[in-house]
Amino acid sequence: MEQVLLLNLTYEPLKVINWKKAITLLLTGKVEVLEEYNKEIHAVSFKIRLPSVVRLLKFVRWKKAGVKFSRQNIYERDNYCCQYCGRQMPPEDLTYDHVVPKSRGGRTVWTNIVTCCVDCNRKKGGRTPEEAGMRLIRPPVQPKWMPTLKITIGFKEVPTSWKDYLYWHVELVED
Repeated sequence: MEQVLLLNLTYEPLKVINWKKAITLLLTGKVEVLEEYNKEIHAVSFKIRLPSVVRLLKFVRWKKAGVKFSRQNIYERDNYCCQYCGRQMPPEDLTYDHVVPKSRGGRTVWTNIVTCCVDCNRKKGGRTPEEAGMRLIRPPVQPKWMPTLKITIGFKEVPTSWKDYLYWHVELVED
């Protein structure tokens, strides 16, 4: 069945939920329906049009957890570029390296992991960059950017009823 766009009280998109969750939120008085699909859901004593966009009636504060620590985000931070030799490569030709090796107490955290090609990783081995005679192009830091919100994953096309709520970068022009 259909998916439903969930908006915060301030009309900011929060996430995509399934239609059953949307109906539950509606019947418990937690959301209002802003847009509907042409389909109806039939119960024994009533029928209701399937919601397309719902808005929470109370503001939900999302805590900013920061950028998720993952191999993909490490590559993204380092621009798919080996931090020792500077070569840019496709992700399948990259790995990551502990600047301070794990065997020496190095942790798997943003500030100790860099994108690395296989050749440089082999050359460095279980040593620090200084011991291996290698230099980092940029020191590793925790990124401050947030990944792009991709709530359309799994959709061939975003439902038309969502477009007014997703594309806020369009300028409004008065006639």
